[in-house]
Amino acid sequence: MRFFVPTDIYIETDCVKNHAQNLIAVGKRALIMTGQHSAGANGSLNDVTKALTAGDIPYLIFSEVEENPSTDTVGKATQIAREFKADFIIGIGGGSAIDAAKAVALLLVNPDVNADDLHKAPSHLLNHAPIVAVPTTCGTGSEATPVAIITNHKINLKKSIPHVIFPVLALVDGKYLATAKKQLIVNTAVDALAHMVESILNVKSNLLNRMCPEYGLKLWGECKDALIASVTANNAAAQNAAQDAEQNATDKNAAPIDASLYEKLMLTSTIAGMSIAQTSTAVPHGMSYDLTLHAGVPHGPAVGYFLAAYVEVCAKFVPQDVEKILSLLGLNNIEEFDEMLRKLIGTCTVTREMRDKFAAAMKTNRSKLDLVPGEITPEDIDYIYEKSLVVE
Repeated sequence: MRFFVPTDIYIETDCVKNHAQNLIAVGKRALIMTGQHSAGANGSLNDVTKALTAGDIPYLIFSEVEENPSTDTVGKATQIAREFKADFIIGIGGGSAIDAAKAVALLLVNPDVNADDLHKAPSHLLNHAPIVAVPTTCGTGSEATPVAIITNHKINLKKSIPHVIFPVLALVDGKYLATAKKQLIVNTAVDALAHMVESILNVKSNLLNRMCPEYGLKLWGECKDALIASVTANNAAAQNAAQDAEQNATDKNAAPIDASLYEKLMLTSTIAGMSIAQTSTAVPHGMSYDLTLHAGVPHGPAVGYFLAAYVEVCAKFVPQDVEKILSLLGLNNIEEFDEMLRKLIGTCTVTREMRDKFAAAMKTNRSKLDLVPGEITPEDIDYIYEKSLVVE
């Protein structure tokens, strides 16, 4: 058995301020990678730049990271980093920003590697520049994993790149969730749930690495009622929007995910990241990438749509593990698990042609299928797709 997470992780309120010395010790010139708006709105960007300024660390902000970051974006950011002579990268945001920061950190010190070649298996282990992760969503756990999911639009491919890229430092603060849209919190929380479920229902699961997802699922279960209530409140507000726009805004702000849960949700997300750092993600994540790339479905729901049916299939192989997952979540059976997910993320409709195309591709995805704790069949794959997606 082995457990390995080399990232120095701090989880607390005012984390960046409290550990500014750790941040400025990472390097001498920083490229900050983030999206266009959220890091400025939630205060994370200000916290980081304030710490860098106080430590006399020059920095440059690259704020063009999109959802599902592309090889074009990381290639552009790498060129900017080289021109600025950055020697470390800071990713601020959700998984997209942190994954993009990882890719840039790799490219920065490997000038012979082209961004469009990131998905090709390397002939040897590649080094990378140091990365600091400041997550602002509660789902991907990228601050605690070696994985970077990058999209190459030229070949219609979205998947993890085959490089081990752990951040050296992660500064995790729940307060950054305060300005996030409630549905974004729900979507990313579903991603964290999938990480922990897929880590347990996995051939690499063992006594040592199960400690993380089992504790994380207990924490997630303590948040589930608030997550469901938030979706219900937002849906009710949306229905009343035409009648009273002002009340709609008030209801959104009053949705029952508040400061009392922010820290727990962020902690759960990081634990979920530590979980998949040991086992990798499994079939639901493998299925989600086509749904995101070709149907534009956000990552969290794209994974969540397949989760209940995957659990049902795995119950044939490891029923005790499925029972454990349900118990930790405070659920009685798979039907309740499925109902919970539908309340959180609804349903997804695709064409029959699209569904069948996705299923055919998944049947050859050995990197994910080989992680199933049992002999999953092509019929099982068809069943998961049929149970998970609505055909128009």
